[in-house]
Amino acid sequence: MSSNPSESLVQQLSAFSACEISDALIKLGSPNGGHIPDIHLVSSSASSQTICGPAYTVQMAFTSDTSAPKLSSHFIDTAPAGTVIVINAPPTAKNAVWGGLMSAGAQTRKTIGVVISGRCRDTRELNSLGYPVFSRGRSTLGQSPFTRPSAVDISLEIHTEGAEDNFPPVTVRPGDYIVADVDGVVCIPQEDIQRVVDTARKGKEIDERCMEDIKAGKSVRATFKTHRG
Repeated sequence: MSSNPSESLVQQLSAFSACEISDALIKLGSPNGGHIPDIHLVSSSASSQTICGPAYTVQMAFTSDTSAPKLSSHFIDTAPAGTVIVINAPPTAKNAVWGGLMSAGAQTRKTIGVVISGRCRDTRELNSLGYPVFSRGRSTLGQSPFTRPSAVDISLEIHTEGAEDNFPPVTVRPGDYIVADVDGVVCIPQEDIQRVVDTARKGKEIDERCMEDIKAGKSVRATFKTHRG
């Protein structure tokens, strides 16, 4: 881990929405705003929550891939408290890599939530637990015999679905910060947190002034010209 953000800095970061974080990252030159596309909140009971925490990364592989390493422990059992579990499954996998039992285990270990570049299942159980689950989709199929975890605490390169899509992939490293809410998921490089907080704060203040003027009857064009330049 290249840096260790202070607790107060992380608390400041958690005050912003995923949209505000993406806007800040774009202003700072990120080609993708840290946004991991097409991953949405599945557990409706967590719809009012914004999660923010360091990433604990998990790479999945097809069971047929004999060259992929195998883990000696279940990745849920080694997930540190206070982290966001980020799972990268093979893009063509049709099975779920997460379900109710895994949510219960992750919740017991006091992790913050899970972000899955892949599918989940057991939606009713997920809703009853209130543990935040973000996923690309759902499946009735379980993990076995299709996929298995092959590595943890490694850098993940997450691509959007579809070979024709030229949206830049998002790299998620262990310790990078994840902010996720009902609008989507954003990854913040840990070394950029201070700059992101400063930039997001300025952007939020500008948007608040814009909202006040628009509600007062001023035109959107004039309001944007005044506050956004």
